[in-house]
Amino acid sequence: MADHLLELWRWLSSMPHLGWYLALGWLAYVLGLGGWIVLQKRPPVATLSWLFGLAAIPYAGFLVYLVLGPQRIKRHRLRRARSRVRLSDEDVAATGEAELATLAQATSGLPASTARDVRLLVDGAATYDALLEAVRGARHHVHLEYYIYAADRTGTALRDALAERARAGVAVRLLLDAVGSAGIPRDFFAPLQAAGGEVAWFHPMQFGRVWRRTWINLRSHRKIVVVDGDVGFTGGINVTDEQNERVRADAYRDLHLRIEGDVVRALQVLFVEDWAYATGQRDFIASVAKAMPERRPGQIAAQVLGSGPDSPWESIHRLHVGAIHEASRRVWLATPYFVPGEAALMALGSAALAGLDVRVLVPRRSDSMPVTWAARSYFDELMAAGVRIYEYGPRMLHTKAMLVDDEIAIFGSANFDSRSFRLNFEVSVMFRDAAIAGELAQLFERELASAPRVRADRPTPLWSVRLPEALARLLSPLL
Repeated sequence: MADHLLELWRWLSSMPHLGWYLALGWLAYVLGLGGWIVLQKRPPVATLSWLFGLAAIPYAGFLVYLVLGPQRIKRHRLRRARSRVRLSDEDVAATGEAELATLAQATSGLPASTARDVRLLVDGAATYDALLEAVRGARHHVHLEYYIYAADRTGTALRDALAERARAGVAVRLLLDAVGSAGIPRDFFAPLQAAGGEVAWFHPMQFGRVWRRTWINLRSHRKIVVVDGDVGFTGGINVTDEQNERVRADAYRDLHLRIEGDVVRALQVLFVEDWAYATGQRDFIASVAKAMPERRPGQIAAQVLGSGPDSPWESIHRLHVGAIHEASRRVWLATPYFVPGEAALMALGSAALAGLDVRVLVPRRSDSMPVTWAARSYFDELMAAGVRIYEYGPRMLHTKAMLVDDEIAIFGSANFDSRSFRLNFEVSVMFRDAAIAGELAQLFERELASAPRVRADRPTPLWSVRLPEALARLLSPLL
C-alpha cells in the first residue's frame, strides 16, 4: 500500500504546473462553496466564520458543510404543511388579543386555544404513572413522539402498554428520532408491531445517498403524546430510566405536563405533521380528524408553539424574548442548557437593568461539560446587569420552563440555546393563568432552595475556568 502511495506521489510531483492546478482547484472550491453559503443570507458573523473555516480545509469542507452546515428544509416545508387539514383550522383564539398570543400564532401558525385541566408532573415517576394510565384508557388512538426512547425498564413498560392497546384495536403510532434513539435495538418494538402498532423514525441516517443531505444536524427533540385527541403530554421528559427516580437515584430532575382540552388539538397537528413527513402517509389523517372530540372551551388560556428548521421565524425563540420584554415584575428561567443568542441575552440583561427580578436556574454540571463551560461564559455579563444565577446541584436539572410576572408560564422541550431555537424541531406551551403560574413559582422556590447562587467573586483561574469557558463559547452555536 505504501509503495502505491509513494508511486502516486511521484507521478503527481512530476506533473508540470501542479501548483497552478491545485491553486485553481482551491479557488474554484472556495468560490463555489462560498457562493452557496453567501446566498443563504445568514448573519454576517456566522457566514464569515463558515467561509474562513472551510477555506482552511479544502474539498473536505464541502462534506463538513453538507452534514453540519446551516440547513432549511425548504423542499419539504409544503409537504409538512399539507398535513394541517381539518385538525386545527377551526380553532378560535382565546379571549383577549394579547400581543404574545398574536406573535405566537403569526410565527408558528397554531392559534390560541384553551385547556380544561393542566397538571404539572415533577420528575419521571409521576410522568410515567400518568402516561401509562392515559394509554391504558385509550379507545381510538395513541400518538407518541420522542427524542430518546430507551430499551430499559421504563421503555419496556410503555411498549407493553402500547402493545396491549394495539391488540385491542387502538391505533398506535410511535415516532422516534433516529439519532436520539439510535441505541435501541430495532427488534425491541417487534411485540408492538406484531400487535398492530406502527413505529417510524425521524430523519434516519442516509449516508450512502450522497445526492441527498443527511439532515443529521436537524433532529426532532419534541416530546408529544396525544390520547384520543383530548389528553396530551409534553415537556422535557423522555422515555428512559435516566429520568425515572424509581429506578435510578441520580435520575434527572425534570418537569412534564398533562393537558386536557381543545389545546391538545395543536399537539395533534404537530404530531400528524411529523408523522406524515417521516412516513409519507396521509390516509390516516381523515380518520384522526373524524375521531377528534367535540370542542369544549376551558377556562385556561393556552397556546402551543412548534418550531424547527422548516420555518425561518424561530417561534419559540421569539416567544421567550417577547415574554421577557413584556415582563413588568419578574422573569424566572430554568433550563439545562443555557447558551443564549444575542437577542435573548440582551432581553434578560435589559429586564434586570430595568429593576425586574430576573433569575436563571441551571444545573451545576450538565451532562455535557462544554455546554456547562459555555453557559458559565455568560454569567459575568448577566450578573453585572443584575441577573441572579443559581446552579442546581442534587441531580442534573433538565427542567425547561419560564415564569413571567404572575400569570405567564411557558413549558416545553426547548432548551435556552441556539440548537433548540434554530436547529431542532421543538414544542412549547404557553399558559396565561394565575393558578398555573403560581404553581410554577412554588416549584421554582423549592428548586432554588437546593441551588446555591453564583457569586460574582467566585474563583476564575485562567487554565481551568476562563480559557475553557472562552473556547466553549466559540463553539456555542454548535452545542
